[in-house]
Amino acid sequence: MSIINKIIISAILILFPFSLMAEEVKKVGKFKDWETLVLTKSDGIVCFAQSKPVLQSPKTNKRDSRLFVTFRPNEKIVDEISLTAGYEFNKQNSITAKSGKFKYKFDISQADFAWIADNKVEKKMIRTMKKGSRIMVSGYNSSGSQTIDHYSLLGFTKAYNEAKKNCG
Repeated sequence: MSIINKIIISAILILFPFSLMAEEVKKVGKFKDWETLVLTKSDGIVCFAQSKPVLQSPKTNKRDSRLFVTFRPNEKIVDEISLTAGYEFNKQNSITAKSGKFKYKFDISQADFAWIADNKVEKKMIRTMKKGSRIMVSGYNSSGSQTIDHYSLLGFTKAYNEAKKNCG
């Protein structure tokens, strides 16, 4: 198993702590700066579109960041937006995503992952991501230092549609 697959499986197991042992992760497609993956488990499938930042600030702090849109049909979960910044988030500061004039707050954080609590807000953010070219995620680590991850949205719509189709 490649190191990339090991990282993906580790991230998925962290994302979905109640899931059983992963059986298979299949890369469905690469669409410019986004990719679609399908996780097949004994209790169902999970499909997601994911991307890595094209730019990180500060540059000296290399982190394994990812932005996800996930579908879990067995749990009736669609359009779940989550992210990891590669560090444990500071609970005193907010985690936000900004694209153009639109700004979205991640309401829930646990260790190094964050989620948006309201599915209506997630759907609005997905519409913004489909129309935009870049989205910037701002977070704060445990010492209070800010990080900003710039994600390209090139290929997002195709990766999103493919994830939705595979879990539809």
